[in-house]
Amino acid sequence: MPSQRTPRRAALEMAQQISAETARIQLSAADQLALIEAIVNPPEPNEALRKAFDAYKRLVIESR
Repeated sequence: MPSQRTPRRAALEMAQQISAETARIQLSAADQLALIEAIVNPPEPNEALRKAFDAYKRLVIESR
């Protein structure tokens, strides 16, 4: 008779799968501060980013 997975075992297997599939990023203290600074005070978009967003708007947003 085949053994059945218990809910606990199924949850454990799912958690292990998610953990294995999820990448973790480890940042140095200096990199953490740089990331936070970029989030809190983002730089102005450059010309390439503005063009990319305009293309996105035309292709995705305005075509709905």
